[in-house]
Amino acid sequence: KVKVLPKPVNITIEDKEKLKGENNPLLTTEDFTSQLVSWNGTKDVTYALGSCVGIALYDPMIKLGALVHIMLPERANESDGNIFKYADTGLRETFRKLYAYGASKHRLTAKIAGGAKMFEMKGGSSLGNIGERNAQNVKRVLMQEGIRIVKEDLGANYARTMSLDLENGMVIIKTFGRPELKM
Repeated sequence: KVKVLPKPVNITIEDKEKLKGENNPLLTTEDFTSQLVSWNGTKDVTYALGSCVGIALYDPMIKLGALVHIMLPERANESDGNIFKYADTGLRETFRKLYAYGASKHRLTAKIAGGAKMFEMKGGSSLGNIGERNAQNVKRVLMQEGIRIVKEDLGANYARTMSLDLENGMVIIKTFGRPELKM
């Protein structure tokens, strides 16, 4: 289902909206539900990082990056075709794409945000804290792959919007009622 395109694609939220419902044989909206790969000087944005975790991956030498929106810690159902929403499969497929476009594992860095505890469960169960489990799995996969986490903004109980500027690798976190965070 996931296609490696012949050249990197700049995909914006506006593109995603335009493509909704269109019959596009090369790209579907599911292809960028949770993963965006871009090159050189564009800005990618992922919204609604509550319990979800956003991962900005960046290779500064070639200005190639990806923004991954992880919704769940691991893929339990092999028949789910959207592998990018899971920490285990989504990150590994994103690394594969980045390396195919020339990224180097030794140059890649990660900045992560989200993983909030959006709902309080009765009895203090950790089962309800999907945000913490998402963040733990994202960190585990990044460590296993040898990717450095250079900045993080995780936890608490509020949603975030994350953007990645591919010109300089700057990540901006916006949260309602809080100052903008530059990472």
